[in-house]
Amino acid sequence: MSNIQGDRALWVLTVVLALFSLMPVFSASSNIAFLHGSGNTFSMLAKHMIHLCLGLILLFGAHKLNYKVFGPLSMILLPIAIILLAYTLIDGHSAANANRWIKIPLLGWTFQTSAFASVVLLIYLARSLSKISREKLHSFKQSFLPLLAPILIVCALILPANFSTAAIIFVTSMLLLFVGGYPLKNLGIISLSGIAGLGLFILLVMAFPNISNRVDTWKSRIAAFTEDGEESYQVHKAKMAIAQGNVFGKGPGKSVQKNFLPQSNSDFIFAIIVEEYGSFGGFFVLFAYFLIVIRILAISNNAPSLFGKLVVLGTGLGIMIQAFVNLGVAVNIFPVTGQTLPLISAGGSSIWMNCVAIGIILSVSKAKDESVQENDETSEPITEETTNTLSHA
Repeated sequence: MSNIQGDRALWVLTVVLALFSLMPVFSASSNIAFLHGSGNTFSMLAKHMIHLCLGLILLFGAHKLNYKVFGPLSMILLPIAIILLAYTLIDGHSAANANRWIKIPLLGWTFQTSAFASVVLLIYLARSLSKISREKLHSFKQSFLPLLAPILIVCALILPANFSTAAIIFVTSMLLLFVGGYPLKNLGIISLSGIAGLGLFILLVMAFPNISNRVDTWKSRIAAFTEDGEESYQVHKAKMAIAQGNVFGKGPGKSVQKNFLPQSNSDFIFAIIVEEYGSFGGFFVLFAYFLIVIRILAISNNAPSLFGKLVVLGTGLGIMIQAFVNLGVAVNIFPVTGQTLPLISAGGSSIWMNCVAIGIILSVSKAKDESVQENDETSEPITEETTNTLSHA
């Protein structure tokens, strides 16, 4: 246990959610396994367990590092992330008519480059905000290249294939800039620029349909969200699963809607959880995320440096907004987006990068604990002689 450092509560919450995910993913994967021809649900559970194990290894490795190394490292990794995003957009692995993945050599697995780019970008922004001068920060012109250009480039490369991820990264980045003291006026300018860029992209796709086929998907999902039409099949099935869960649910593995709900082990895993474990299971998941938010805020508040505070808030916000969107889709607060539920849904990319983000947060909490310990060890004990000296002074 001496090798496990940092905030113990966050460690426990992370491991509990990871272990809890095994039963819902195993249950929800049965229909997907049969649809893909193999019918072997245990192989999908084994794959999810491997993803979790690799994620926890990445988490452990990240938390053992000094959090300060992630700032300079992000400067190196951000150009690599941008190159990977460009490659993914041009010649990536396609699924559901969208190039979002690249193949991992030898393993045959796919990796979603936007998940990697999101974490790297948020660390980079935290570092830049902690290093930039106040004068430069308040100047839109001087802050454009170090702060705003990377956000726009990353979002522009993700947008054609994955609007929801691009939107989450953009919103998270804006919130981090706001927390970091970036002027509201400049935030308004860049937000309007982002909306204008989205509008221009949609117009270009309408004029040149070969650029992307995702606009039609966005339109159908928005129409399904605003109208009670045939296209809202996924949401209807999710609602049915939630409604049939009642208080204590049907029991593990007894979901019916998993046989009809697309992406039941990833995008709509929360609906399956509520159907099998009832409102009790749903509130358990919500309460766990609420506690994670509390721990993230506490760690940020006690961070030993400005970079530590910002990197905890940035990476933590990314995880929590993703969770909020996934839960919102399941209960029809948002249109269908394709976002996974952090630490619970099947999917290697999301698990790995969320674990790296949590590892960085734990690294900051570990640094705070170490600084307190060093101060306690180096401080001289208060003796009667010391008291007398202070009183004479």
